[in-house]
Amino acid sequence: MSEVWTFVCTTDELLPGEMKVAFDEVTGTPIAVFNMDGDLYALEDQCSHEDFELSAGHFDPASGQVECVLHGARFDVRDGRALCAPAYEPVAKFPVKVEDGQVLVRDDR
Repeated sequence: MSEVWTFVCTTDELLPGEMKVAFDEVTGTPIAVFNMDGDLYALEDQCSHEDFELSAGHFDPASGQVECVLHGARFDVRDGRALCAPAYEPVAKFPVKVEDGQVLVRDDR
């Protein structure tokens, strides 16, 4: 488990409806951060169905869902749970915080 927080971007660079990707400084895990109406959520940037980046897919801030472009699996960005086939396993959710105008995440597994 990493205790080190990784800088993603400034709050000005992650507007509502947008997502950004960073790599955890300790584990190297790709983490996608989603801005859903001002609330920030962080998930591992990897579909649980097949090894593919969720950030390449479509983020729908109104429903809070991200869709994998490979096979159409959808996940809730708030908790990482799989919402439809072909994904049945959730995606790892990570803590995100804002400090001094900076968005920070970490792999806390």
